[in-house]
Amino acid sequence: MDTDMVDRCKEGEIVLEKRIHIINNGDDIVCKTVPEYYFTPPESEQPDRRAINQPPEDWLPITQSRKGNSWTATFHLLSSGIGVQTLSLPFAFMYLGWFWGILCLSLAFVWQLYTILLLVDLHESISGTRYSRYLQLSVIAFGVKLGKVLAIFPLMYLSGGSCVMFIITGGGTLKLFYQLLCEDCSSKNPLTTSQWFLVFICLATLVSMFCPNLHSVALVSVLGAIMAVGYSTILWVLFINKERVNDLVHDPSKVTESKADRIRNIMNALGIIFLAFRGHNVVLEIQGTLPSAPHRSSSKLMRISVVASYLLIAMCFIPLTVVGYWALGNKIRANGGLLTALSTTLHHHTSKLVVGLLYVQVVISCVCAFQIYGMVVYDNLERVYASRKGHKCPKLTSIGIRIFFGGLTFFIAVAFPFLPSIGLLIGGIALPVTYGYPCLMWIAIKKPPTISARWWFNLGLGCLSVGLSVLLVFCAVWNLACRGLDANFFHPR
Repeated sequence: MDTDMVDRCKEGEIVLEKRIHIINNGDDIVCKTVPEYYFTPPESEQPDRRAINQPPEDWLPITQSRKGNSWTATFHLLSSGIGVQTLSLPFAFMYLGWFWGILCLSLAFVWQLYTILLLVDLHESISGTRYSRYLQLSVIAFGVKLGKVLAIFPLMYLSGGSCVMFIITGGGTLKLFYQLLCEDCSSKNPLTTSQWFLVFICLATLVSMFCPNLHSVALVSVLGAIMAVGYSTILWVLFINKERVNDLVHDPSKVTESKADRIRNIMNALGIIFLAFRGHNVVLEIQGTLPSAPHRSSSKLMRISVVASYLLIAMCFIPLTVVGYWALGNKIRANGGLLTALSTTLHHHTSKLVVGLLYVQVVISCVCAFQIYGMVVYDNLERVYASRKGHKCPKLTSIGIRIFFGGLTFFIAVAFPFLPSIGLLIGGIALPVTYGYPCLMWIAIKKPPTISARWWFNLGLGCLSVGLSVLLVFCAVWNLACRGLDANFFHPR
């Protein structure tokens, strides 16, 4: 083997064999040995073996049907984007005041709208490839190991944790609805809060059995979006018509006396505002239900849906927050927000029919949103099954997965009913999923020039979101250290 052959072997070319070529050169017969090679590409260019075992997209709930349109995507976004966290926004204004409250709410809205549009753009950032899951995009942008480390826990919390919060809120609201209707009932054995949780999860699991894929949730999302917009609108209309209490205070400096308490409360208020916007962990999944063609990509349809849905979300968030703070001022309670105010004070001045309608809307909204966030978990579990078995998940197994997930979330809701009290702590960890990772993923995938303004802008937003996340987690720990935690394990109230 000559020197050139050795060098080429070191670079990845392997000698396959030596063949003898016989050349008839006039009267002389010349024998010549010619080495042949085959080339082994470097590891970075070799196909990912794990990708070979990935099941086809049409086997999985998220991408099983791509028959959606801009209407269905809009209702998905509304149902998943508006939630009971909206009811706590006036509480944030209690510590920020009018100017800073409106400024921070507007900033958070514009920021998260920008990052959601980045995700829509990245969905088909590579020609012929669609990233219909947030984790897939994270792995492509940051690499397999780092992508999973950064995304798995926040996504697990935002999907599974949101479903647990729906159980706690929906089950608790069912209890309030029963008490409203049967306040004079002579029942000696009313249902406990845990049993109301069970009623809620049975409803949510039953609905999920009729929704094999995300596109099939479209009608459920229509109902959920109507309910969410409905109770948000009815609430702020009620606050306008309600007689204001005379001793209301709208000055943040008069709410707390200690300077340390005020700093802590300001950070807590910022956390409430920035965590009120959710749904980024299901945006790519929702876009995955849309068709795509060379002349009309799914990104165009999704942009229309995002703009339409977030205009409606702004029309729900802003009036509810401003009017709620105007009507209640410093009388807003930390736990439950306007829902607690509705159950403790407003129902004395409001028709029982209207209050009951609000409770029903909140419950239906939670059941519908549960389907969207739960579908992400069903997709992951069915992907694992299909990868190992080599065939599509049978219908009976899919039903079993939904029952298993419903039972697991119910157990967590009963075992840890105080999760809303530490929502700022866990939500602070997941904050970059909404405000930071999309900016950094755009840089990693699009690779713009480092001297461009867009590169520096996205890098700045990504770093700012990480800093804000650390600050909110520190504030949450500080709150727990000062106020303590009522860890009522297995005793939901």
